[in-house]
Amino acid sequence: MEKRQLGKSGLEVSAMGLGCMRMTFGDAPIGDKQDMITFLHKAVERGITFFDTAEVYGPYTNEELVGEAFESFKGKVVIATKFGHNLVPGKMGREAMNGLDSRPEQIKRVAEASLKRLRVETLDLFYQHRPDPNVPTEEVAGAVKDLIQAGKVKHFGLSESGPDIIRRAHAVQPVTAIQSEYSIWFREVEKDVLPTCEELGIGFVPFSPLGRGFLTGKIDENTVFDKSDIRCNNPRFTKDAINANQVVVDLLKKIASQLGATPAQIALAWLLAQKPWIVPIPGSRKLERLDENNAAVALKLTADDLNEIHQAMTAIKVVGDRY
Repeated sequence: MEKRQLGKSGLEVSAMGLGCMRMTFGDAPIGDKQDMITFLHKAVERGITFFDTAEVYGPYTNEELVGEAFESFKGKVVIATKFGHNLVPGKMGREAMNGLDSRPEQIKRVAEASLKRLRVETLDLFYQHRPDPNVPTEEVAGAVKDLIQAGKVKHFGLSESGPDIIRRAHAVQPVTAIQSEYSIWFREVEKDVLPTCEELGIGFVPFSPLGRGFLTGKIDENTVFDKSDIRCNNPRFTKDAINANQVVVDLLKKIASQLGATPAQIALAWLLAQKPWIVPIPGSRKLERLDENNAAVALKLTADDLNEIHQAMTAIKVVGDRY
């Protein structure tokens, strides 16, 4: 597996990361715990060193899974987790979410709890999960700076943040990575977030790089999602939207057939080709999908390939909001 550095931070990770959320949260059925631990070990064997979790996934169960799986892999993997939600005790899934909370005292409480669940002495990468309009960005960055100085956190990250917040946070505590949605069918970050990252030397970590599975070409109008699946009420996964957006998958299939690849591999290779400091985190739970995604790292799209995709996507209007 190739390695990439997240911006100018010095944090080196595998060029393809792994999002762990769906192992305990957001899909139905969730993965069997022991199967998921075995799967995570297989991911490390295949060269993946970058894993993404959060306290809110479950809540707590995802960090506990990742912590148990990697207890004997200390120093060999980089685990990113997140703070920023106000969670209702005793509730699970989306019922546990009760707004945002990035007060400094809350950030520090979450850090201590995450350290225990992940079974580590230091959090490798600690993201603010969403900007909190009630807490100044400078206070958030200052709280993480205190944790870094105390040796409890190594790197600071932001998720779903715009350029103003990124700049303000970075001025207090250098930001290592921005995590936001980015894929061939959702490219809003190209306007001002990616240029800001490039200017400041910050890495970028795209979540949902396969469009919540749509860009794999395995979802059509007949696909039925369980009521607990996050896509069940997603505007991009109504039958009308799926039909309208099939043109995106058709484009990926066309390029894939030319290169002896799969649509998912083209979508991931396209992301990797955008910047050398971009590290996608697709959320696999099956080895065949993991291997398929990892193979995208070796798939080098030419300038002609990229231009063909760009020209085609310019003429395509994606239907449906992402949330």
